[in-house]
Amino acid sequence: MNPIDLSHTIEHGMITYRGLPAPLICDYLSREASRNFYAEGTEFHIGRIDMVANTGTYLDSPFHRYADGKDLSELPLTSIAGLEGVVVRCHAMAIAREAFEGLDLQNKAVLVQTGWDRHWRTDAYFEGNPFLTEEAALYLKQSGVKLVGIDSYNIDDTRGKTRPVHSTLLGAEIPIVEHMTGLEQLPDSGFQFFAVPPKVKAFGTFPVRAFAVV
Repeated sequence: MNPIDLSHTIEHGMITYRGLPAPLICDYLSREASRNFYAEGTEFHIGRIDMVANTGTYLDSPFHRYADGKDLSELPLTSIAGLEGVVVRCHAMAIAREAFEGLDLQNKAVLVQTGWDRHWRTDAYFEGNPFLTEEAALYLKQSGVKLVGIDSYNIDDTRGKTRPVHSTLLGAEIPIVEHMTGLEQLPDSGFQFFAVPPKVKAFGTFPVRAFAVV
């Protein structure tokens, strides 16, 4: 087995999405303080993190977009783990359906490599990012994909206020993974993909440790 990590590291103070707060990571119980509760030579650390759901590499469930959509706790593992994957490599800003035509996509996790992750933790990451067009999303839905991921700031065009790609895919119960990284390490096909969030009720989005097994 050769697991390949496709996730960004979550760090104190980092910004994932402009306008959303950075995570605050600190001690709840420090090792030093824990010594008051345990025998000599025994110590523990309990950390605390305060963050919005859209932090790091994260997965969107239908509940993120639709009030009656499946939340994180309702996603079947078959929709987010052990999926046969394919990588589509495209460096255009607006990624159209032509990028996906002719590929066997049914029941696949479709991961779109744009190379935008090279800008992670820089101001350039937030402007002019690659995205899927609405027609591409409709084609992916019609092709029967299981999940769609991208190594960009947003799978939708953020210059407008509509989010047709989120609406189309999540409306069809197709989870979305955004802010991925390292997709250049994967072959075009022949791997399994995993992006499993905690089982949280009434929550639509959460960071994942996305990875592939070749």
